[in-house]
Amino acid sequence: MGFGRLVAPWLGLWLTGCAIVDFSRPGTPSGPVASLDSYFAEFCAVSQILQKPGGVVTVRGDIGGHSVFYLNGACRAGQHGQTRIQLCDEPGAEPADGVGLSMNAHFASTKWVATPGRDFFLNGNLPAGAPLTLAGRQAVMAEARRLRLYDGVTFHPEVFDGMPAGMAREDWVQEVSVATDYGISLGRGRFCAKVPVNRAQMAAMVRFLNAENAPYTERGQTFRWNLFKDNCIHLAHNALAAAGLWREWRTHRHFLVSVLDFPVPRNEFVNLMQRVGDAGMLDPFEIHADPAVRRGLLEFNQLPIRAGALMESRPPQTPNEAYETDLKLVFYDAEWVGPYQGWFDSIQADPTQHDPRRNLAWAHAQQRLALARRKPLDWWLQQPGIPEREHFAITYHRFYALLEREIAAAGPLLGATDVAAAP
Repeated sequence: MGFGRLVAPWLGLWLTGCAIVDFSRPGTPSGPVASLDSYFAEFCAVSQILQKPGGVVTVRGDIGGHSVFYLNGACRAGQHGQTRIQLCDEPGAEPADGVGLSMNAHFASTKWVATPGRDFFLNGNLPAGAPLTLAGRQAVMAEARRLRLYDGVTFHPEVFDGMPAGMAREDWVQEVSVATDYGISLGRGRFCAKVPVNRAQMAAMVRFLNAENAPYTERGQTFRWNLFKDNCIHLAHNALAAAGLWREWRTHRHFLVSVLDFPVPRNEFVNLMQRVGDAGMLDPFEIHADPAVRRGLLEFNQLPIRAGALMESRPPQTPNEAYETDLKLVFYDAEWVGPYQGWFDSIQADPTQHDPRRNLAWAHAQQRLALARRKPLDWWLQQPGIPEREHFAITYHRFYALLEREIAAAGPLLGATDVAAAP
């Protein structure tokens, strides 16, 4: 999916950060995993794609880039796994650590397709820094065929414009899909935000995503991607909203509303990292006043901020025979939207947001500080401005019970990291 192709020229006035992007910093987190759960969601803002001339097809993407979404703990669901997922520990799930989802304007009979395994989905099973040869690219596409990524998936007719005579449609599908729906690092750089969740939250995201596909996979409707009204970031954002992370981003609104308020990959990466790093949410009033966060606490016993919320980055495979590696990924920015470049720079420079040891210590320290600042429930009930005051006690007690459990659970992990956790 390209984020520049359909944008009116005036939008260029609000696109900032158009220089070549360095995807090597901060890199991939190393060391002990700070997550307290085996379930996590990962949103990745990925760069434009610039295929070198000379191939069967030359894919040249726009500077807005693309986004993909990975769920650790969800797997493809048996024979319908390309377009339906389930929890990995449920009967009938394909064996994998998780599943990656890509929403593409090419698709007609589905909104997204699922690729098993994080390493193949994001890296084509290639280690960081490994060169990509033309033969290596062909091997990745062969693996995608083996995995039947597009079995039963119909593409819009215009996708096949320019296909050479005599070429198999399946081969053309792979040519236009690799490094966009799977094997992302073959031709794109990325910034990813990892969000730890629990099993109940993962199940809620699975239900939401399957429901998003159902009109096309079960009821025969034709899917049509729309940059402003329903794009790949809407999908990931609203899956996380289903898990109580933040409010829903409505789709299919009036065009004039949508064009002034639509998600862009790199902006959304920043939004997500800010959300999971907002220590101000460790406060019973702030939780109670935010309907999405309150729902996350009461329904899933979880808050957005917790240990294991980390960023990573990775450049495209270099050296690279198939794709250019000097790539762009812009912000959609204006004074009234927010200084995204500055926010991004702060996230990138903060080791607590990409170093697992420091992240764990920081989260633990913030939780301990919030517990130390606890005020009695009666004090809160005397304060003005509390919404739905009659329900505040439930939020209060659930929050502090969760806080105490998280602090206790982090203790053994902190001992293994050799990082002080005191506030």
